[in-house]
Amino acid sequence: MLAETAPGVAELTEILREQAAEADIEARLPEKSLAALRDSGLMGLLVPVEYGGLGGGLDDLVAIAMRLAGGCLSTAMVWAMHCQQVDAVIRHGQPRLHAELLPRIAAGEVYLASVTTEPRKGGHLLSASSPVQSTGTELTFERDAPVVTGGMAADGFLITMRAAEDAAAHEVTLIYADRDQMRIEVVGDWNPTGMRATDSRGLRLSGRVPEHSVVGEPGAFRTVALDSMIPLAHLGWSACWLGAARGVMRELTGALRNGSWTLDLGSELVRERLARVRVDLELVAGYLGQVRREVTAARRAGTSLQSPTAQIHLNVLKVAAAELTFQAADRLVQLTGLSRGYSRDAEIPVERVFRDLRSASLNYANDRLLGAIGSLVPLDRSVRLAGFED
Repeated sequence: MLAETAPGVAELTEILREQAAEADIEARLPEKSLAALRDSGLMGLLVPVEYGGLGGGLDDLVAIAMRLAGGCLSTAMVWAMHCQQVDAVIRHGQPRLHAELLPRIAAGEVYLASVTTEPRKGGHLLSASSPVQSTGTELTFERDAPVVTGGMAADGFLITMRAAEDAAAHEVTLIYADRDQMRIEVVGDWNPTGMRATDSRGLRLSGRVPEHSVVGEPGAFRTVALDSMIPLAHLGWSACWLGAARGVMRELTGALRNGSWTLDLGSELVRERLARVRVDLELVAGYLGQVRREVTAARRAGTSLQSPTAQIHLNVLKVAAAELTFQAADRLVQLTGLSRGYSRDAEIPVERVFRDLRSASLNYANDRLLGAIGSLVPLDRSVRLAGFED
């Protein structure tokens, strides 16, 4: 497993940790952290070896995302979402795009951002309003995106567009555009409660790209989303959220052991609160591991993830991870109290992680996913639970 042998992951996590507090205050993506990620080779974690990448798998993505998030959740999330975009290019990009783009990603030259939000549709992934125009040899586009995670630092973008002027909203085409093929204008500010260092300002994008920049079939983004972007998002996000909560728990237990922080471990209430945090983390870890194995097995077998059962498991993972990791952070704030757990100046960043994890249920809203799960439940007549084949 590359996560155990990849050079410098511990040192990289420490760089992220050192930059996290200042980046949170300034609401910007920390340049030093992104530069370290580029230099580490991890931007090409999923890129096949023949293109200069590390050839890693989903187990590596999950494990490394968890470790990085223990240093800075915002930066880890930016990296995980980059890997999500890379996976889509690998699995659905055309050979010419592979040859042009994947070696640059592997070399750390290209950080990919995702552009899926629009003013008129919010974050609904599988629809688009702004149409792409074809000249016969090139595609031209213009669209607004109110939220683009890490967009100001990106070298390239995967952008969802309505397939044509006369296409339906669900006929969506995914295109790749280099920054130098585009005109980019900032159209919004970024001053949220948490996840501040993702610097997810709104952008207005316009540009012109060659026809081979289409990722997947024109108008068939749904296939790319269900095969790649949704599974990688839910696995990567969940790993980041879990890693952030676990990181704070690790720092707290270390401080208790060395005596720099004190809690009354003779108190049944304190022990119960510690136990409940651990229960939350264990439940997320167990379900994350199981769903990762299911997705990996499906990919190896060449089977689709579009079944109701697979979609339920992926969506349950996102909902459960978002709720339980925030619950763990909330419990840690309660446990460590007003002067430490709720203080921005405390040496253990309980308060920052609490703010960051509050966004988890809003990042592709749990309410929307619960509605999707509810619609799928009657279609899974066997009620096949994750990890059970009967």
